[in-house]
Amino acid sequence: MQRHHEQHGHQQPQQEYIGHDEHQRQLADARQDLHEARQQHSHHDRHAGHSPEIFQRRFFICLVLSLPVLYYAPMFQMWFGYRAIAFPGSEWVAPILSTVIYFYGGWVFLRGAWREFHSKIGMMTLIALAITVAFIYSLAVSFGLRGEPFYWELVTLVDIMLLGHWIEMASVQGASRALENLAELVPSVAHRLVNGRVEDVQVDTLQHNDLILVRPGEQIPIDGEVTEGASSVNEAFLTGESRPVTKQVNDEVVAGAVNGDGALTVKVTRTGEQTTLSQIVRLVEEAQSSKSRYQALADRLAYWLTLIAIAVATLTFIVWLAFGPDSTFAINRAVTVLVIACPHALGLAIPLVIVNATAMSAKHGILVRSREAFERARNIQTIAFDKTGTLTEGQFGVQRIYTDKIDELKALGIAATLESLSEHPLAQAIVQEADRRQIQFTKGEDFQAIPGSGVEGTVNNQRYRVGRPEWVRDLKLAFPAALQAGLEQSESRGESAIVLMDEQQVLAVFGLADRVREPAREAVARLQEMGVQVVMITGDAEAVAKTVAEDLNIDRYYARVLPQDKASIIRRLKAEKPTAFVGDGINDAPALTEADLGLAIGAGTNVAIESADLVLINSSPLDATYALKLAKATYNKMLQNLFWATGYNVIGIPLAAGVAYSFGILLSPAVGAIFMSVSTVVVSINAMLLRRLRLREEWH
Repeated sequence: MQRHHEQHGHQQPQQEYIGHDEHQRQLADARQDLHEARQQHSHHDRHAGHSPEIFQRRFFICLVLSLPVLYYAPMFQMWFGYRAIAFPGSEWVAPILSTVIYFYGGWVFLRGAWREFHSKIGMMTLIALAITVAFIYSLAVSFGLRGEPFYWELVTLVDIMLLGHWIEMASVQGASRALENLAELVPSVAHRLVNGRVEDVQVDTLQHNDLILVRPGEQIPIDGEVTEGASSVNEAFLTGESRPVTKQVNDEVVAGAVNGDGALTVKVTRTGEQTTLSQIVRLVEEAQSSKSRYQALADRLAYWLTLIAIAVATLTFIVWLAFGPDSTFAINRAVTVLVIACPHALGLAIPLVIVNATAMSAKHGILVRSREAFERARNIQTIAFDKTGTLTEGQFGVQRIYTDKIDELKALGIAATLESLSEHPLAQAIVQEADRRQIQFTKGEDFQAIPGSGVEGTVNNQRYRVGRPEWVRDLKLAFPAALQAGLEQSESRGESAIVLMDEQQVLAVFGLADRVREPAREAVARLQEMGVQVVMITGDAEAVAKTVAEDLNIDRYYARVLPQDKASIIRRLKAEKPTAFVGDGINDAPALTEADLGLAIGAGTNVAIESADLVLINSSPLDATYALKLAKATYNKMLQNLFWATGYNVIGIPLAAGVAYSFGILLSPAVGAIFMSVSTVVVSINAMLLRRLRLREEWH
């Protein structure tokens, strides 16, 4: 939102909280929501209800049952040079155990194929076709059909498929766990204070203005305002910063943060889905479950790959049946094509990258509201910042002090002594500067406020005044040339000036202005190093804008811009290059919407700004650089996975069909299953490597 400054005042921003009334239900159902979100990422909706543990159990059971089948397989006896122990009925060991494995281990694939048949065919169909053809043909051979059964290929195929799905689902679940962890941050019980007594109540029963006690080491159960006590609070889950934040009376605290070594009494200010954590859960969930154009592309490729695989498998069977050695060879080729073409890797190529990226961004205090915009972030060449509250702190600070016949620290101490009794923003800035420099001061005597001019009082038995420069002329006091020059320099920079006087002359001039955020300097430098043009937009005067722009080394800026005019500036910048805008999301909403990428400063608790694509909940402009860096790394991982998944099939399918048979290269169904599973593991590992990206690495 735009902050409006006057020379001696500062209008504090009014925060807006957006939410509904279903927070507790959402937290209770977070695990189910997460599962449904993951279903939209890939083909998991086709075997919904099966956790990684179920695939793990089925894999180990089928693996044990497969060992006798492999032991009695003629191919294995030939390879390893042994003769299997024969006994009456031993020829039925392989058919019986293979039947059990087909129905027990293959049931998840058969059921998935049935669901696909009623919606859109995909990889479950390919797996089901492969194991069904292998099973029926082998069983027919056992009952008299001429040919060679391949029970060992069938069971190893089922085993490898179960193993691949177990690894795949475990990877997706691990990458998505951020949402579950967020949902578990809020304790279910709070210590409510009623008439001085402490009673434990369910968090969902708390009402606005209830008082709760947060003991040392406990998690804060709900958003509120400290009314008593002081402590350090760890908000790492919200800001990504591990350093505890000091909380005192009137400071805000958020649900999920961990209290330090002091007890806090907190007044409830937000309940339901208005709480910060609830909004984070909702945004992460939406980002992980939403579609993107790259995922849509991968889904289309997977669908067409399925159709192509079925067509190629059918053609392969017909060709080899007509020109090959025998029917067993033809069926073997067709099954291998179906197996190796299973688009597991393609189905996971994009979703697993996105799940990792959104979880990683949430961990670092960057919430993704629009995945499409997040994908566009890699193309950003210009980034425009709203000044007040984004590049600057949004409150006055002492920028420089000019003195004459008095020490700077002494001048600051006298001014702080008098201003400590004033509530004026400029007065508070001087007091805070004295505190920062650890200057000891006490209240002055005979304090008197002069409306429109300043304050005066006695310090150490001497009369002093602090106020506007115009007061000097009214009092007809001496104004040393050096201090007059300092005053003019401050005013030329757009600073507000305060003077310290004794009864004869001006002793010091304080130049005050909206203080530049320290992270803003590094953010601008990093962006420029990345080749991104930085632009500043502000409603402040030209002198103020110029001073801040020069301080931050920003070449292009716009001053005296009304909130409604920011969007038109963004529109012009967009016409030149892809443009992002960073603002605080209320008066800046039109500009955030207009930009190719809108990044909203979250102000710590205001994390549900509907106009933005990304929300920087740590309120640091430096996070904008992290967002662009993560977006580029995410895009690269997508391309790598798509290249691997499609390239693997381009090579694998022809080999499976037997095009290199004359060169002695022939893949069995089991080997095809291994290759297919390896491709899935490669894609999964490559996506997981995104976590190794160090967004907050040291920079010089």
